[in-house]
Amino acid sequence: MRPYTAPVPRFLVERRLREVTARLRTLREELALTDEQGGQFSDEAEDNRLRALVSETPLADHDFREAQRHADAWARRRADVVESIRRLEARQDELLDRLSTP
Repeated sequence: MRPYTAPVPRFLVERRLREVTARLRTLREELALTDEQGGQFSDEAEDNRLRALVSETPLADHDFREAQRHADAWARRRADVVESIRRLEARQDELLDRLSTP
């Protein structure tokens, strides 16, 4: 059984929906940018990994580890953005449900 909650006025639900929609748009743009830049970091890390394997020098290994750290950080950021989008989409669905119920 759901606890009693007072109905939220329609204009407030609509305002929240607009805010969520705007935030989703921003996050989707950020995700596109993150994908683009993350791909570049991943490519650079792979190039450095191959150089480290071929040259077997401490400097090449250091460069690889540094590039891999950047790629990993971008991957974590991407995962955070995807999770934020997922949560906001769920919130958007809840708000739309509120608007559609009398």
